[in-house]
Amino acid sequence: MKIRFYLDEDSSDGDLIQALRARGIDVTSAFEANMIEREDLDHLEHASREGRVIVSFNVRDFNRLHREFLTSGKSHSGIVVSRQQSYSVGEMMRRLLRIVAARSPEEMKDRIEFLGSWG
Repeated sequence: MKIRFYLDEDSSDGDLIQALRARGIDVTSAFEANMIEREDLDHLEHASREGRVIVSFNVRDFNRLHREFLTSGKSHSGIVVSRQQSYSVGEMMRRLLRIVAARSPEEMKDRIEFLGSWG
């Protein structure tokens, strides 16, 4: 089974979604899930209920949420963060595909990955 992604409002990009889907990746967005203008915690909980790894540019808040989940004994399906406008759509896609190739959904559980590490 492959990693499935959920792109929050910040990271949702139609071109990225289309490029990932063209390569067989199961990806959805906050817009498609009717999750617009929700708190970061809501996005993380939604993604986890759906068994999806969340992708966000909100590094600080998702790093904090990751720590809070682990210290409180809660679980999430995985987080991938990147600074906004660090990469082109093509580069983001390539880095996300590297994560999919290297990690299983089980390996992503309760894990945070920084897209910058997947160059």
